[in-house]
Amino acid sequence: MRTNMGKLGSLLVVAAFLSGAAAQTFQRLGACPDLGCVLPPDQSDFLPGQYFDLRLEVHAPVNGSEAFNNGVPDENFSVVITKEGDTPKSIAEFFDIPEPEIEKWDFKWYEDLFAQDADTPSVVNVASKIYRKIAIYEPGNYVVTMSYYGGQITTANWVVRPLATQKKAKNVILFIGDGMTTNMITAARLLGHKSINGKYQSLLQMDQFPVLGHQMTHSIDSFITDSANSASALYTGHKSTVNAMGVYVDSSADYFDDPKVETIVELLKRTWGSAWGAVSTAAISDATPIALSGHSRSRYAYGSLVDQGLNSVTNYSWTSHGGPDVWFGGGAEQFNSGSGSYEGKDYYEAFASAGYEISLNKSSLLKLGNSSKALGIFCQSHFPVWLDRNVFTENLATFENDPLGSENPALDLPGLKEMTLKAIDILHTRGGDKGFFLMSEGASIDKQMHALDYDRALGDLLELDDTIRASIAHLKDIGELDSTLILVTADHGHGFDVFGGVDTKYLSEQKTDREKRRAVGTYELSGLSQYTVPVDGVSYSTGPNFPVNWDPRYTLAQGFGANPDHRENYRVHKAPRKVVSSTPGFDKDDFFVDAEDSPDGFIVNGTLSVTESAGVHSLTDVPVFAMGPCQETFGGVYGNIDIFYKMANCLGLARPDNRSPVDPGDGCATEH
Repeated sequence: MRTNMGKLGSLLVVAAFLSGAAAQTFQRLGACPDLGCVLPPDQSDFLPGQYFDLRLEVHAPVNGSEAFNNGVPDENFSVVITKEGDTPKSIAEFFDIPEPEIEKWDFKWYEDLFAQDADTPSVVNVASKIYRKIAIYEPGNYVVTMSYYGGQITTANWVVRPLATQKKAKNVILFIGDGMTTNMITAARLLGHKSINGKYQSLLQMDQFPVLGHQMTHSIDSFITDSANSASALYTGHKSTVNAMGVYVDSSADYFDDPKVETIVELLKRTWGSAWGAVSTAAISDATPIALSGHSRSRYAYGSLVDQGLNSVTNYSWTSHGGPDVWFGGGAEQFNSGSGSYEGKDYYEAFASAGYEISLNKSSLLKLGNSSKALGIFCQSHFPVWLDRNVFTENLATFENDPLGSENPALDLPGLKEMTLKAIDILHTRGGDKGFFLMSEGASIDKQMHALDYDRALGDLLELDDTIRASIAHLKDIGELDSTLILVTADHGHGFDVFGGVDTKYLSEQKTDREKRRAVGTYELSGLSQYTVPVDGVSYSTGPNFPVNWDPRYTLAQGFGANPDHRENYRVHKAPRKVVSSTPGFDKDDFFVDAEDSPDGFIVNGTLSVTESAGVHSLTDVPVFAMGPCQETFGGVYGNIDIFYKMANCLGLARPDNRSPVDPGDGCATEH
C-alpha cells in the first residue's frame, strides 16, 4: 500500500499530464468527469485477448468548486462488470484474480487560468485500486459500474471487438509522416513533380496507392493531440492523454504505474513470435518510435523508455516484446553513459550484450548482416533534415551531434531510405515464415513545420515518399510485396497550406511591410511552380522526384493557421530556421520576432500565446493510404484507434482464450 496523504506540496501535477472534470483549460483527470474514475474509461474498445490494467479511483477534493466529503475519499467503493445479457460480477470474480489493496495519494490541479494566476490550486485526496494484466476474450458489449459515496455511480461502456484469428498479411509496414497532412502532400507534389498545363507528368508514390481513407486524431480528453498519445492510439487501439503512451493517465505521481494497454508489437511477439522494428529520422526515444514499446504518462522519460525498448516493462508483470529486431534512428544521449541514459548506463554496451550488432554511421549500416538483431544510432538528438543532408550540406559541420557523445559533427549519416531498406532485409531474414512489423517514420515533417521551415518539412516529406517508392520495389524484388500490408499515414496534422505564389525579388526590394505584401500573388497571379524548372549551374544530384531548384525567384506563398509572431520572405532558408527569440528586459518566455530571420521579409502577426515559440498541431483529419492484403478495410473516415484494429485483424492477433495459437492459418480471418 502507498500512503502519502500529507505530502501535498510535492505532488503538484502538471496540467499537461492531467486533463477531466467540468473544467476546460485544465481538467482534474482526463476521461474522469465524476469523482469516481474507471480507467480504461467509458467508450473504450479492446481486441479480444489484449492485456490491459484496470485502475479505479475515488476523488475527494479538499477545496475548490468540487470540495466534497471533507476531503475524505470513500475507501469502500465497489465495482462490477456486466456482459450484455449476463449477470454482474465483481472484477475479482470475473477475471479470477485476487482483490488488490487500497492505495492512497493526493494531487493538486488548477481549476482555471484565474486559479493559476492566483496560485490557488485545488487539492484532491484519492483512494484507488488497480487490477493488472487482465484480458477479455469474448467479443461483445460490457458495462463496468463503480459505486461510491453511498449512491454515486460511474459507468464505463466497453466494446470488445469481433474475433479475427487468422493472418491475412504476413508482414505490415506502417509509414508515418509525422504531422503530415493532405495539404503538405499537395505542396510536396508541386515542388517535386513537373506539371504541364495543369497535368502532372509524374506522381508521388503515395498518389498511386489503391485505397485512401482518413483518420480522426483526437486524444481522449482534448481535440488537439500530440505525437505520443496519437502514436499510442495507432499502436494500441486506445486513446490517451497528451504526452502519454501505452497507458491511461491516472492521478498518481508515478510516471510508470499508470494502467497499461498492450501494443501491437507486444501482441505480435506474444501471438506469432514475429520480428519487429522501428526506423526514424528522430531520436529513437522520440514519441512515435518509442510508443511501440513504451508505457508511461511522460514521453520525456527518454532513458527509462529506451530501457523498456530493450527489456520490456520490468516493474510489473507484462508481455515481453523480446526487444526490437531493428532499431535505427538518432538520440545517442540515451545510449552513451551519463545523465541522459537510464541510471547512467551505457546502452550501446547493454544492446551489444543482448546480441545486437551496433552501427553508428552509414558506412557500417550498409555492412550489417541480416541475421542478427541491429541497433543503429547515427547522431545525437534528431537527424539533420534531408535538405541539409543533400542540398545545403555545409550545415552539417555546424552540428555537434557525434553518436559517441563528442562535440564533433556526425557527417556519415544514412537517410530514411537506406535505414528502411536495411531494416526490411533484417526483418525479412529474422522473421522468416512468421513475418514482421516495421514502423518507418519521416519525423521532421512535423519538427520543421513547428519551426515554420516549410521547405525543410516538405523536403522530408519527399524523402518519405522516395523511401516508400524504394521499399515497394524492394519488397517486389524479394518476393514479399503481395504478402505485405503497406500503410502510409500521419499521427496528427498542422494548419499548413499554400495560398498563392510570391515574387521574392520584388518582395525583397520593397521598403515597407505593406508594399512587400503586394509580392504575394493569388488566384491567376499565383503563377506556376518553378521548382521543377532546370537552371544553368544549379544541380543537387538528388535524382528524380525532388526539386531541381530549391531557390527560384517565384516561390510558394505558404503558411500556418497557428503560429507565433514571425517574419516571412517565402524563400528557402539556407540554414535551419529560428523565427523567434527572447528580448532583453522581457521574460525569457515572452517571444518576439527574431531580427536575423528573413530580414527582407514582412512581419506576420501571431495567433498564439506569446509564450509559444513555434507552430502547433491542428484539428485536421489526416490521410491513410493502403495497399496489399486487407487494403479494402482502410477506405472511409474513422478514428485513429481503428487503424490498430484493422492491422490487428489483418495479422490475426485476436485471441478467444489465453492459449497460444498453433498456426497462422491461411485465407480470410474467421469471425467467431
